[in-house]
Amino acid sequence: MIRTVEAPAHVSAPVLAAYSYCETVTGQQARNFAYGIRLLPTPKRRAMSALYAFSRRVDDIGDGALPGEMKAARLAETRAVLARVRRGEVDEDDTDPVAVALAHAARLFPIPLGGLDELIDGVQMDLRGEDYETWDDLKVYCRCVAGAIGRLSLGVFGTEPGARGTERAAGYADTLGLALQLTNILRDVREDAQGGRTYLPADDLAKFGCSAGFAGPVPPPGSDFAGLVHFEVRRARALFAEGYRLLPLLDRRSGACVAAMAGIYRRLLDRIERDPGAVLRGRVSLPGHEKAYVAVRGLSGLDTRHVARRAVRRRP
Repeated sequence: MIRTVEAPAHVSAPVLAAYSYCETVTGQQARNFAYGIRLLPTPKRRAMSALYAFSRRVDDIGDGALPGEMKAARLAETRAVLARVRRGEVDEDDTDPVAVALAHAARLFPIPLGGLDELIDGVQMDLRGEDYETWDDLKVYCRCVAGAIGRLSLGVFGTEPGARGTERAAGYADTLGLALQLTNILRDVREDAQGGRTYLPADDLAKFGCSAGFAGPVPPPGSDFAGLVHFEVRRARALFAEGYRLLPLLDRRSGACVAAMAGIYRRLLDRIERDPGAVLRGRVSLPGHEKAYVAVRGLSGLDTRHVARRAVRRRP
């Protein structure tokens, strides 16, 4: 039996408008994410859109062109909005639609809003220009910006009842978040380098002769860039294999949502593995028809059943 929370029959017009705003933001700015959450029942889809819209606001501050001190001020303002939501001070008459939608979602579902604080912490790490010497160092950042989102999502999805089910699901969601974020890092390696940021661990870069960076469309002279990418792809695949064990712990449609989003990123990883240099030439993406296929596969339960069978075979 999966724990879930049923939506009330009536949602006021101001709250519906706030959710509509968040769904528009999600549809326009997060195509991969949107393909997954459209598989959810309406209350859960709306709640996930609210989480995304707030997260997008945080990311846009970090990625924007404002001076560092102004970014820090904006992040502080955003954290203050989150604190108001957490204290129950945001009602349907508030002028911030994202805050209105998030506050309603947090009343409807047991969302651990502290995860959004972690996301802000991760963007502050970007503002400080932190480097990551080892994979263990990078995992701290990934858990802030992606693992926290996985844990937030579990509040909407619901998990097996009992502390053990919740603990297992949270661990798998965290690992799946690491897999998604590492895939993002590989996909965006050139774009990040042009913005003065390098996320891949320094010891991995040194191992493959890539410490000089990736600002151009070709690998650094004398480097084994393909070797670096394949090394990180193997790491991501191991994380996906562990994180996919979350799927049998979710209800059918929540599992389909996760399977669709994760499936899209796994296919991105396949493309990157086949042509490592592609990430230096432009942004690797999937066509819409392929994303739709992955979503249908997720809704059909193929990925969930596959993971469940593998889990049974691994039991002693």
